[in-house]
Amino acid sequence: MKVMRFGENFTPRLILAVVSTSLEEVAIFVIWRWGLPHFSIYLPLYVLIIIMVAWLAYSVTMFIVVTRVLRKKAIVGLPTMIGSKGKVARPLAPDGMVSIKGELWGATSVEGEIDTGEEIMVVGEDGLKLVVRRSADS
Repeated sequence: MKVMRFGENFTPRLILAVVSTSLEEVAIFVIWRWGLPHFSIYLPLYVLIIIMVAWLAYSVTMFIVVTRVLRKKAIVGLPTMIGSKGKVARPLAPDGMVSIKGELWGATSVEGEIDTGEEIMVVGEDGLKLVVRRSADS
């Protein structure tokens, strides 16, 4: 069983989640007690209890899922580009530009010259430039 650690953002989010879920449960009760009878809709108490328990389970599940997502560290930068595929935007001789996921990147070819439009794969990084080779698919 994984133990949850109390980070600097965990406690305020937990308090907000408890308060907001409590207010939502009160709103469900108010609708059941006064809103629905106004329209001549009468639901038994067990239906109210089922709805409130279901909403509580949903709220707890969402809190746990969001907490896990927020704990993950985002990996950004050139190292995440390794293995990505793209096309040559300006000829690589051996330096030029490549387009990957709609973005232009400075690149250096490890295979010498590569013409515009050819498919490439990122195999490394060199400072702020990508190191690329022809894609095995082409």
